[in-house]
Amino acid sequence: MTSCLFCRIIAGEIPGTLLHQDADLVAFSDINPQAPLHALIVPRRHIATLNDLTGMDDALVGSMVRFAAELAKQHGYDERGYRTVFNCNREAGQTVFHIHLHLLAGRGLHWPPG
Repeated sequence: MTSCLFCRIIAGEIPGTLLHQDADLVAFSDINPQAPLHALIVPRRHIATLNDLTGMDDALVGSMVRFAAELAKQHGYDERGYRTVFNCNREAGQTVFHIHLHLLAGRGLHWPPG
């Protein structure tokens, strides 16, 4: 998807602060961080929303969640605590229509979220 911001970051067309990349996933820092650690974990394959996932994507989503836990651990937040969030569609706050898992850590995160 040439117009997708995250596809363009993944392709290296737009710079990003990359934290990880492998055959399936790319992780980079959010440009508008809401916590000291605010990473986005994104599949390389373009999937617009959670509604577009199929059973064939279960392992992909699982690897996104497992990688978020690993990234939190690498930054020393595994014991302190961290939050992972998927937003789906505009009313939930999704602004880039390429699924991504937010990882937030390094400050108190209250409930309910805003």
